[in-house]
Amino acid sequence: MTFRPTRDHLLPPLDPKMEIVLLARALWREGYDDHLAGHITYNLGGGRLLCNPWLLTWQEFGPDDIITIDLDGNVLEGDWPPPLGIPLHLELHKARPDVRVAVHNHPRWGTIWCDLKRIPDRHDQSSIMGGGSVALVSEYDGGVDDPQAAARAVAAMGNADIAVLAHHGVFVLGGSIRAVHQRSVAFEQRSRAAYLVALAGGLDQPPQAILDRFEAFDGEEIFGFWEAMARRELNADPTLLEYVGAGNPV
Repeated sequence: MTFRPTRDHLLPPLDPKMEIVLLARALWREGYDDHLAGHITYNLGGGRLLCNPWLLTWQEFGPDDIITIDLDGNVLEGDWPPPLGIPLHLELHKARPDVRVAVHNHPRWGTIWCDLKRIPDRHDQSSIMGGGSVALVSEYDGGVDDPQAAARAVAAMGNADIAVLAHHGVFVLGGSIRAVHQRSVAFEQRSRAAYLVALAGGLDQPPQAILDRFEAFDGEEIFGFWEAMARRELNADPTLLEYVGAGNPV
């Protein structure tokens, strides 16, 4: 079974749980694959969040494994516990209810810049396509399960869309699954390009006007890229198409 897109229907109808699954699997391929690490939250409103479960990797959990939690981390629906580092997301959603989707992980290239405590330079269009402002949280103290440390990190981010958490990982925010996917992929490409360009002795970046233009993008405006990567995951696992075809609620 495969999904064949048309110009007007690039994806079948997806509910938020399926969107989280496809986002996790697509980002796993992009390098967001640090074993059991990583959290994705989707703000449903009313103090309820969808979240990927602890104990399953991003490439294996399905829509029925998604849990619903409250802003204190209590499981309201689902059979799995929340990830250990969920306080970072809880504090984020408390402080910034406008954020619909938040992704945290330790991607292969982005984590290098977290360890360097530096924001990577921007060298090409693909590296900045997702837009968004980036903040360096230079002191990430306390354990990943420490709400106070999480609150300090969120405060240090301000209104940034992406955070480089020193000696930890990246935190990517947005108003939709599409926007966060675009932003997450672009930032990992940015991190890789900046590292390799620096090794080669390069310093040049695009003109500031171009950088400013792309930083202003929402990510939601870039239609088609998320849809293509989501289709790849749907067609790679026929059980996901069976879930969609069963008429699960959008």
